[in-house]
Amino acid sequence: MHIVRIDADAAELRPAEEIGAKAANLARIAALGLPVPPAFVLPVKLCAEIIAGHAHATRHLRDGLKEGISFLESVTGKRFGDRRQPLLVSVRSGAARSMPGMLDTVLNVGCTPDAVHGLVRATGRPRLAWDCRRRFLESFGETVLEFDQAAFAACISELVATEDAGSDRELDSEALERLTSREQALIEDRADGLLEDAFAQLEAAAQAVYRSWMSERAMTYRNLQHLEALEGTAVTVQAMVFGNGGLASGAGVAFSRDPSTGAPRPMIDLVLDAQGEDVVSGRRAPDTAEAIARELPKLESELGDVLRRLEHAFADVQDVEFTVENGRLWILQTRAAKRTPRAAARIAIDLVHEGLISKDEALGRIAEIDLASLTETRLVAPGRPAATGIGASGGIAIGRSAFSSEGAQRLSAAGEPVILLRPDTSTADVAGFALAAGIVTSVGARTSHAALVARQMGKPCVVDCRELKIDPAAKRAQLGNLALAEGEWITIEGDAGELYLGRCETIRTRPEAELAEIAAWQAQSGQHGRHAAAPQ
Repeated sequence: MHIVRIDADAAELRPAEEIGAKAANLARIAALGLPVPPAFVLPVKLCAEIIAGHAHATRHLRDGLKEGISFLESVTGKRFGDRRQPLLVSVRSGAARSMPGMLDTVLNVGCTPDAVHGLVRATGRPRLAWDCRRRFLESFGETVLEFDQAAFAACISELVATEDAGSDRELDSEALERLTSREQALIEDRADGLLEDAFAQLEAAAQAVYRSWMSERAMTYRNLQHLEALEGTAVTVQAMVFGNGGLASGAGVAFSRDPSTGAPRPMIDLVLDAQGEDVVSGRRAPDTAEAIARELPKLESELGDVLRRLEHAFADVQDVEFTVENGRLWILQTRAAKRTPRAAARIAIDLVHEGLISKDEALGRIAEIDLASLTETRLVAPGRPAATGIGASGGIAIGRSAFSSEGAQRLSAAGEPVILLRPDTSTADVAGFALAAGIVTSVGARTSHAALVARQMGKPCVVDCRELKIDPAAKRAQLGNLALAEGEWITIEGDAGELYLGRCETIRTRPEAELAEIAAWQAQSGQHGRHAAAPQ
C-alpha cells in the first residue's frame, strides 16, 4: 500500500479526497517551508475496508505502518519505542471535510516502559517522560480500549488530593510515576500486552481511528452538516513534539481573525506545559496573555507571521493547531476556520478589500447565509450579570436551562428554546448543541472543538464560566450565589461572555453598510433570490 510522506524536504501534495483535508493542508504547510513535524498518511480508501474487517486491509495497514515508521525514523534520527532515542507518534484522523473533534486521536503512541527510560535519558526530564506515559495510557485506554474517561479522572483527582496539589499540572515526576502505575493497573487486563509493544500500540490506534468514522457523534455530525457523501477518514501518523516539557513549552490553537465577529485580529489560546488535547477538548482553560508573554516573549510575533502567510496561501481565515517545544514553534495543522454567519459576511468583504479573493468568490462563500435575516442583537439595560465567562461565539440566546443533551432534547421536544449548560465542551454533546439556542460551559477555551462547532452552527457560546457549578444528577446549578434549576429561563451574551437569570429584553440592528456592499456585488453579478440583502 502506498503511503504519503510529509516532511519539509519531501511533502507529497495529494487531494483531500485521497488523504484527508488535514494531511493535504499539512503537506501544503510543509511546502511553504513552515515548521511541521514529519508525518505519513494512510489513505481514505482503506477506511471502509478496515471497518468491514477485511484481512487484506489489515495486511495493507500493517505494511503501510512499517514503511511509514521506517521513514519517520530516518528523518528524525530516533527509533520507535527505543531505550535511548525514542520516537513517539500521534495517530490522527482526517476526512476530506473538516469534522472538528468528531473523530478520534491517540497521542504519545510508542510510549512503552522502554521509551519512558529513553525519554529520561534523551531529555534529562523524568517528569516529561512519565507525563507522556500517563497521557498515552489515558488516550489509548479511552480511544482504543473504550474505557470511560471518568475512571482516569478519578485516579487523577485522588492523587492530586493525596499530594495536596492544585491540579495534575503540579504533580512531580515521582507522583506521575505512581499515577502511571495506577492507570496501567486499571486497563492492563483489557490491553492484552499492548502497553509494552510499540508497534502493536500503533496498529491498534490506527484501527481505532478508522473505526471512529462510525461513532455515534461522527454520524450525527455528518447528518447535521450534510456530509453523508464522505467516504471515510484517512489516518495521519506524525512524530510527536512535546508541549508538556515545562513552561517554555505549550499547546495551542490560533485563528488568523476573530471567528465570532470577523474582526481582523488573531485570536490565540495557549496552555503552557500541555499537549494538544488539553486545549481542544475544552478541559483546561488557556493561560493568560501576560503569562504567555512572560514565558514565550517571541511567540506572538512568530505566530502572527505564520498566520499571515497561511491566510495568504489559503486565501481564507485559518484555524491553526500548534505546539511550542522548548521555545520552538511547530505547526500541527491548519484548516479554514468555522465562523458565525455575521463573521462570515464581514470576513468575505475584508478579503475582497485585501485582494485575496474576488467578489464572485466572496458571494459563493456566503451563499448559504440568509443575509435578509442577518442581524446583530444587543441587550437592553440588563443590569449586573449573574456570572461571567469568556465569549466564544457571539450573539444573544434566551432559553430554558438544560444540563445534559437528554434534558435539551426533552425541553426542545416541548417546543421550548434551550440553553445547554455543561461542565466542559464535549463533542459527545453534538446532538444537544444542534437543539440548543446557546451553550455555556464551566471550563474550556474559545478554541475548543465544541466552541468551533457552536460557531459553525451559529450558536452563541460562553466558556470558562468558573462561577457556574453544575450538578447534572440533581438537575441544578449555581451561578455564583444564585441557584438555577433545569427548565428555568436564562439569557447569555456570547460576545461579552455574560449570563443573566430570566429573559432579558433585546434590540436588533442590521449591519446595513456590509449588507449594502454585498447587495451591490449581487447586482453586478446578476445574483438574486433569498440571499439578497432586502432593504428594511
